[in-house]
Amino acid sequence: MEYTLREIFIQIIARLDAGNHANRLWYDIDKAYSAAGRHYHNMQHLEQLYSSLSAIQDQFQDPEVMWLALCYHDIVYETGRRDNEDQSAAFAQEILAALQFPEHRVQQCTHMILATKSHTAAVDKDTNYFTDADLSILGQDWERYIQYAKAIRKEYCIYPDEEYYPGRKKVIRHFLEMPRLFKTGHFYRLYEQQARKNLQQELHFYEEM
Repeated sequence: MEYTLREIFIQIIARLDAGNHANRLWYDIDKAYSAAGRHYHNMQHLEQLYSSLSAIQDQFQDPEVMWLALCYHDIVYETGRRDNEDQSAAFAQEILAALQFPEHRVQQCTHMILATKSHTAAVDKDTNYFTDADLSILGQDWERYIQYAKAIRKEYCIYPDEEYYPGRKKVIRHFLEMPRLFKTGHFYRLYEQQARKNLQQELHFYEEM
């Protein structure tokens, strides 16, 4: 039987929480990711990650931590600030600590969230799977990639083109300069080649302007 991300989250929390606050906690997640201005970092993003990761969940060391990190990794997302990952990790830590989730698993969850700041290789494979999934949008077909790029631009609509484009080019170059975008063999085989092609094509567009 295949479960939705909501069902998985509620099952995890229900096992921890005698007060039965699982539905309220999911409501908080849904509200955050459905906020106005979230054109990419929204519920569709969570579902895309869940789809990518659920296909290989038998390879995870701690699937529950994976799903919790997924749900909370962008719960704080404001384009005008630079500490969204830190704030999201702190949010998750507060929630899970209050539920008396084992401390070492709370730390693993926050570690995975913070890893999305740089997407560099981690020691543990679960974190690499998670950050690879977070980047998997880069390796979709060109039409889907363009939808993603446009959605990101909408999220940063507070910035005029003359400010946004240099920043976007810097991000793209950062990715292209990485020895490999995807750390795990699974995601590397699926997306590395197409992701580099997409990034290079977007960068070329800005350089031709």
